[in-house]
Amino acid sequence: MKNLTELAVPLLKLLPSPVPRRQERLRGQHAFADGIKYVMPVNSDDSPVLMAAFPINKRAAAAALPGSEMRPFTLGGKGLLVVTVVNYKSTDIGKYIEYSLAIAITHGSRPAPPILPLLFQKTFKLGQFVVDLPVSSEVSVKGGKGIWGMPKHQANLDFVVTDSTVSAQYDKDGQLGCYIEIERPAAPGATRLPLKLAASNYCVFRNMLWKSDIYFEATGDIALGAQAKARLILGDAPGVEPLKDLQVESKPVFTAWLPQAHGVLDDHYEAWFLTAPTQLEAVALRGGDMMDSVVDLGQGQEWLAPPDRSRVPGAAVPSADPRGGAQ
Repeated sequence: MKNLTELAVPLLKLLPSPVPRRQERLRGQHAFADGIKYVMPVNSDDSPVLMAAFPINKRAAAAALPGSEMRPFTLGGKGLLVVTVVNYKSTDIGKYIEYSLAIAITHGSRPAPPILPLLFQKTFKLGQFVVDLPVSSEVSVKGGKGIWGMPKHQANLDFVVTDSTVSAQYDKDGQLGCYIEIERPAAPGATRLPLKLAASNYCVFRNMLWKSDIYFEATGDIALGAQAKARLILGDAPGVEPLKDLQVESKPVFTAWLPQAHGVLDDHYEAWFLTAPTQLEAVALRGGDMMDSVVDLGQGQEWLAPPDRSRVPGAAVPSADPRGGAQ
C-alpha cells in the first residue's frame, strides 16, 4: 500500500482543481439569495470530513429511487450506500454539521456499465441520490433546501475525533437516526493522499429532481477493501426508514478521513420533473417536501443539543460540546 501511495501522490498533485472557472471569475462578488448573504464562491474552509461506503442490494436500491432516470451504480453486483459527514467550520452561514445518507447512482435514460462511471464520471453522470440530510442549523436548512433542493432538516448532530476513530451521530426527536464510526486509516500520514474531488448530489424537492455539484480539495487518509473498518448503525428516526430495506452490509468498501477539506458549492444547479407512466403513479411518487416546508424558516445558527451517545454501545464520548467548537 505504501509503494502504491508513493507512486500516486505525484500524479494526484498534477490533477487540476475541479472548481469551474466560472466560480473563480465570481470570486469576491456578493449574492443575496432567498434573503441569505453570500460572498462568492459559496465555499468552506478547514472542514473535517468522514466518509464510508457500504454494499447494498441493487434491486432494493433501484426500488428506493423515485422517477425513471436514476439507477444504482453497481460494484461487484452490489449497490452502494454512501455516508458522508462534514463538520463545516467556516462558511457564510456559520458553523454546522451536515450528515448525508445517499445511494450511489447514475443519471440517464439507460443503465450504465459497471466500473466505467468511476473513470468517466461526467459521461455517465455519476452521483448520489441523497435520501436523508440532517444538519445542525436552521439557516442551513433554509439555504440548502430552499435554494438547492436538498432534503435538509435540523437534527441533533455531533462529530467526534479521537486518536484512532472518527464518528458522528444523528438523533431526531429523541430517536437515534444513525451512528457512523470509522477507524482512522493506518497511522497518521501513512496513506495521506492529495485529493481533488467533484461530486454531484441528486435530491427530490417539490416533486422535482434537483442536481447540485460540490468540489473538494483535501489531503486525506483512504482505506480500501480489507483495510477499511467502520461501524454503521441505523436507528428508528423516520428519515432513515427507507435505508432499512436496502440490506446494508456491515463491511465497508472504503473509508476516508479528510482532516481539513476546502469545498466549493456551485451556485449553478439543474432540476427536472419527476415522471411516471400514469397520473396516479406520478402523484404517488416520493417527491420530497413542498415549498411550505421552507417559507417560514429563519436564519438561526443555533444548534440543538448534542445527540445522546448512550444510545450506542461503545460509542466514543466527545470531550466538549460540539456546539461550542466541534471536534
